[in-house]
Amino acid sequence: MLFKQIDLTIDTSKKLEIIDITSKINDLIDIEEGIISVFSKHSTSAIVVNENENGLLDDFEFILKQLVSDKFTYNHDKIDNNASSHLKSFLLGSSECLPIKNYKLDLGTWQSIFFIELDGPRNNRTITLSLIGV
Repeated sequence: MLFKQIDLTIDTSKKLEIIDITSKINDLIDIEEGIISVFSKHSTSAIVVNENENGLLDDFEFILKQLVSDKFTYNHDKIDNNASSHLKSFLLGSSECLPIKNYKLDLGTWQSIFFIELDGPRNNRTITLSLIGV
């Protein structure tokens, strides 16, 4: 049994940005079978699994902006003016645990892993990959 942790860093260029990190993760997998935890170390970002289709990604951005609007003043804004980013992260979550098979992510046909930037642009966003397997 092997346990390994790898940090993946990402730079973002927009306030809200959806970045497919599936191939970056597959390039780092060096175990035949097991599980991987994909965890964002930032409270204004998220990790999600879904389909990488442009219309769907546009719809996802639209609905996030509707669910947690920037037009309101939130209590946390008194500290650093990014409450809406934190609230969106609460709704989406910071990690996913996924199977590995044949040295790659064992995803469904249309599934991809996304890093969601909610408070960008930012440099050196860290995603920790924890691999357990053989």
